[in-house]
Amino acid sequence: MDLIARLTANIQAAVVVDTDKLKLILAALIARGHLLLEDVPGIGKTLVAKALARSLATDFKRVQCTPDLLPGDITGSSLYDQRQQEFIFVPGPLFAHVVLVDEINRATPRTQSSLLEALAEGQITTDGVTRPLAQPFFVIATQNPVETAGTFPLPEAQLDRFLFSLSMGYPGAAAELLILEREEHTNPLDDMRPTLSLEDILHLQNSALQVEVARPLKEYIVRLVLASREHPDVLLGVSPRGGVALQRATQAMALLNGREFVTPDDVKTIAPAAMAHRLLTRARGLDSGRAVVAELLKKVAVPV
Repeated sequence: MDLIARLTANIQAAVVVDTDKLKLILAALIARGHLLLEDVPGIGKTLVAKALARSLATDFKRVQCTPDLLPGDITGSSLYDQRQQEFIFVPGPLFAHVVLVDEINRATPRTQSSLLEALAEGQITTDGVTRPLAQPFFVIATQNPVETAGTFPLPEAQLDRFLFSLSMGYPGAAAELLILEREEHTNPLDDMRPTLSLEDILHLQNSALQVEVARPLKEYIVRLVLASREHPDVLLGVSPRGGVALQRATQAMALLNGREFVTPDDVKTIAPAAMAHRLLTRARGLDSGRAVVAELLKKVAVPV
């Protein structure tokens, strides 16, 4: 689609990012999910998030997580207005279309949990009042999985709210040279302009929901999910919510590939990013989960 091509070209003109990884990031947006970027510092996690936000004509907010960050700092809180002599709700940064939650594992569990309702239901409840969040609503969270000092690991319940967990990985020599050339005299983000409107994003999201998932492919997804729960190295397998997320993501991927139907390759492409972080394995860690998913994709029969 022209919309997808424009968005992809605009991001890649400013940021050096692997095409396959970028396609997964866009799939998370189109599938109405949320994205967790896990990698060492300096890989470009925040840069990619900013490039995507600047490519969309939407509201963008950033939250820099620290141990002293409070739930109200993210969701918003009520402040007393002396002129009106009443409490006025002041929205927090979550009241935006695209929200970057940087270094999410530096926030305390109490603050992390304040994100759960927003991620799962697209709404925020404060002081007994539930307020819907504007659509589209897309959260990109980043974390450094290597550093442990002053961090609080995300619990399984919160990981399950993210559609994908991705690792950007180090660029190759040619890509790293291109980064140096682009950064030599200016910041590539400075010249970025929005290419998609709010209506364009909603159109893509609605179009993804119309993508057909044949019954054999639904059965394939179910077999993968069930196999994850029965694997000997897995303590906690993929939940039914994870199965639904996997199906939604394959619909988005099919749309990105210019099709109105899902294929087994779409499922295979999506599965590692959508399943690995939802597995609690004996060895722990995202790499262990990815190894299990790779094994499942080899063992579970693919529909013909």
